[in-house]
Amino acid sequence: MKTIASCVQDIIISSPFLEEGLSRQIINFSALAKDLKQPISEMLRKPVKEGAIMMALRRYQPPLNVDNSKRLKQTFKALGDITVRSNLSDFTFQNSNTLIKSHSQILETISANPQIFYAFTRGMLESNIIISTSQKESMLKAFKQETQIGFQEKLSAISIYLPDGNSKIAGLYYQIFKRLAWENITLYEVVSTTNEFTIVVEDHLVDKAFSVIKRLKD
Repeated sequence: MKTIASCVQDIIISSPFLEEGLSRQIINFSALAKDLKQPISEMLRKPVKEGAIMMALRRYQPPLNVDNSKRLKQTFKALGDITVRSNLSDFTFQNSNTLIKSHSQILETISANPQIFYAFTRGMLESNIIISTSQKESMLKAFKQETQIGFQEKLSAISIYLPDGNSKIAGLYYQIFKRLAWENITLYEVVSTTNEFTIVVEDHLVDKAFSVIKRLKD
């Protein structure tokens, strides 16, 4: 059975910015209750009082209190080096029976140069390659028979080295994404391995994104 408290919880959980504002105590409960009165009334199909909504807001406890999570704080303090790579391009191709062969050609081309940034992701219908822009012509040559469905240049990658055991900690990626979103930073791509997490952003956002990532350790 739906209650005012459960409606408040549903709304907050689906609104990361709202949850962040409440955790920072920068949102006025009275003003928020007034704003939520109509949607909660519609959810319950009956009129509700602002005072009851305010009470539910004050009693709300997030499923995961990130700020007070000891393990999460320790993990952020133990973050390793942060590496920035610029001058990158992103290619997206439609999957095909010949894509792996084309892919092997570019691997052969770049294998002798460890300084080249390279990341490959294969999805159900399309594959994505992020690579140093210096290899643009090599990419176009190797994949000339493939169907290219996307291209973006002037990108930068920020890689974060995560401590061992990070995959066992709930809310780790959520906290990173939330802080980036709070600063209005759009992510172009996300790539991860077991102990390494990389975000790709457009060049004009890289300084701002780096600052946010660096503050995670504070």
